[in-house]
Amino acid sequence: MSGDIAVVQVFILAENRLLREALARILNKKSDIRVVGASAFAPDIVQQITTAAPHVLLCDSATVALSELRLVSEVRAAMPGLKVVMVGMEAEPGTFLRAVRDGIVGYVLKEASAMEVAACVRSVANDDAVCPPSLCMVLFQQLANPTPQSAGFVLKHDLGLTRREQQLVQMISRGLTNKEIAAQLNLSEQTVKNHVHRMLRKLGASDRLGAVERCRVPGAFA
Repeated sequence: MSGDIAVVQVFILAENRLLREALARILNKKSDIRVVGASAFAPDIVQQITTAAPHVLLCDSATVALSELRLVSEVRAAMPGLKVVMVGMEAEPGTFLRAVRDGIVGYVLKEASAMEVAACVRSVANDDAVCPPSLCMVLFQQLANPTPQSAGFVLKHDLGLTRREQQLVQMISRGLTNKEIAAQLNLSEQTVKNHVHRMLRKLGASDRLGAVERCRVPGAFA
């Protein structure tokens, strides 16, 4: 392979064990790629990644969502030279643009072939950016017609919500539908609906917007 890195070291971060194992098998078959770690999300995951010292972090969108959306920025702050590739559930423009804003430089879809995943890892390790052709136009349109970014959402932590419920409030505040949340978290849409229903009842809110407002710290912005 061309470039300065002879063997690209990769850390795989994915909630689904089968996905972690499949990605590891795919990449370890390549003579110029070596998997140096694989894990689900954990409180010490940033430390795990920095200790493994990969060139590329390959993560799935569900894991990023589970980490309350700070994972990519935290890892990049700890390892400024790290390249992050996200495996997205589908070609959903909103998810893709949020990932780009967080600092990812590679994006592959869940149906990507083994060759495409390996090629993406090699490319980002050598300072190229990669995204599916179907999403390239999204970037051009975003730059041509920028929209104001909404203020960040700061969540109250004294409402008795579970971690999953706090996560759902964060995602709802970003305008995600139940279907989009289900895709990112690798859950069924009905499971998400059940979580949202229990959360609304716990908060005494009549709808999703009401739940977000009850959970928002007044005057605080991320």
